[in-house]
Parts: sequence; structure tokens; C-alpha cells
Amino acid sequence: MAFKLKYKPFGERSILVEWPEVIDEKNLDDIIQFKARILENNIKSIVEIKSAYNSLLIIYDSFCRNIENEVIWLKKTYKSVNKSADTVSVLWKIPVCYDEEFGIDLDVISVEKKLSREEIIKLHSQAIYTVYFIGFLPGFLYLGGLNESLFMPRKSTPRLQIEKGSVAIGGNQTGVYPTASPGGWNIIGNSPIDFFNPKSDPPCFAKAGDKIVFNPVSFKEYSDIKALVEAGVYQIESEVFHG
Repeated sequence: MAFKLKYKPFGERSILVEWPEVIDEKNLDDIIQFKARILENNIKSIVEIKSAYNSLLIIYDSFCRNIENEVIWLKKTYKSVNKSADTVSVLWKIPVCYDEEFGIDLDVISVEKKLSREEIIKLHSQAIYTVYFIGFLPGFLYLGGLNESLFMPRKSTPRLQIEKGSVAIGGNQTGVYPTASPGGWNIIGNSPIDFFNPKSDPPCFAKAGDKIVFNPVSFKEYSDIKALVEAGVYQIESEVFHG
């Protein structure tokens, strides 16, 4: 399936390519395959390509003097994408402790949604989430697939400090704060693993198109995993699959 894309200048040295404004995996697969096709051409003037829910931002090393020619090349490249090609993704199994010490907003969600803490944890950990893109903070995964029963508005007053590893719900999304930072999402647990490590290659283990599942662990299991992470010997459970 080929989408009708929009191409427009974005600043002095970027082109923004836009897909229809819906969040779904057909869009995502098309974005991933188009990005891969561009990268295969090894165009030296392209220094970075950033993806989001419905777009690709192609960044050049200098001012784009002839946007029209670049757009023509991009359109031709898009037509050459093999729409039937399989995509290789990874399912990452992320340990999460939903203990009271970490799930500081579980009671608020419980009252709002008329669900027990156990029901919230079950709904959150049974889903298989899709990584749409990485942003906001390095290693912050934007995930699709949250059960509608858990949709929860962001807080009207954000917290000034959210703990690293905090697992949270904001609107129709869930995610994990890779570093301590301000934030307005509702905190339901904590993961002991590193979502961003500048010393690793790549610094973030996941990529757009990958899948995430959250595995509930006890406080003791959480502490044991955290010790392994700090020692640099913990390996995230994962499996490769073809889509």
C-alpha cells in the first residue's frame, strides 16, 4: 500500500515528509521501510533522519538550495520501496516492579477507573506494545497498544522530579522515563534496566517497530536485577521475529 505523502521544507536544511494523521502500524511499517530505503542510498549530504508517529524529518548537512530536486528524489525513492518486504523486529521483555513504593499513582488511577491495583497491573502487563519512535528524552520510547481501560489524562501540574525508570501512563500512551526528569504522567511502577546508555552501541537497545512487554517482578527481583544492571552484566530478555 502506497500512501499519499506530503513533502515540505522544515527550516533551512530539512525536509518533512508527512503521512496521514493516524497512529497505526501500517503507517509505522511504511515509515520504517522508507527510512531504510533512503539510508541504503548512503547520501552523504543527509546527516540524520528522525521518525515520529506520522512523519520523517530528513536533515541535510547544509542549506537545501534546490528543495524541488530533493523532493523529486525522495518521491522516486519512495516508489522504489518494496512494500511486501518483511520487517525484522525484536520483542523486548522489560521487568517492572509495581510495588507501592514505585506505583505512586496506582491508587489515583484505581479510583478514577474503578479498577483494583491488581487489575491495573494485569491490564498493563498483558499488552504487547509497539515502539513508534524515540524522543522527548534520549531513550524515551513512545509506545502504542495501551488498553483503553487505562487511558488517563496527564496531571494538570507536572512533578518537578520523576525517578529514573518510572513506568507511567499519560493519555492513551505508556512509557518509561529513561532518566530522572520533570514530567506529568501517572506513575505506576519502575523498571531497573537502563533505557539509554551513551557507552553502548546503540545507546538505546530498542528501535521503531520493535515490541515491548512488561513483566511484573517482586521488589526482591527488582533489587537483584538492578544490582546486575549496575554491575554491567544484565541482559534484557528478547526474541527476534519477522513481521
